[in-house]
Amino acid sequence: MAKHSNVVRFIVKDGNQDAFIKSFTEFPACDGLLSHILIQTGENTFCSCGVWRDEDAMVSAMPVMISLLNSSRHLLEEISKEQGVTDPVSGSIVFDQNLSN
Repeated sequence: MAKHSNVVRFIVKDGNQDAFIKSFTEFPACDGLLSHILIQTGENTFCSCGVWRDEDAMVSAMPVMISLLNSSRHLLEEISKEQGVTDPVSGSIVFDQNLSN
C-alpha cells in the first residue's frame, strides 16, 4: 500500500497563534503516523501535514485528529459556511523524495 497524506488549512483568530501551535505540540503519537508538521503560511494561516504508513492508519486516527480539532476550534476563524473552520484534503503519496539521508 502507498503512503498516505492529509493536509488541513486553518485560519487562526488574531492573538491565538501561540495557543494554536501549542495544541499541535500536544498531539499524541498515532500508530502509523510517520511525520507530522505544522506550517505557518501567513500571520494567521497555517497548514498541517501528516504522512501516514497507509490510508487505513490515517482513517484509524480520525478520532484523535477530530479531538485535536475540537480542542482548538475556539481558536479558529470560519473559512467559509461550506467548509467551516478547516480546509482538508488527503490522498495517496505518488512522489516522495527524502533528501536528508
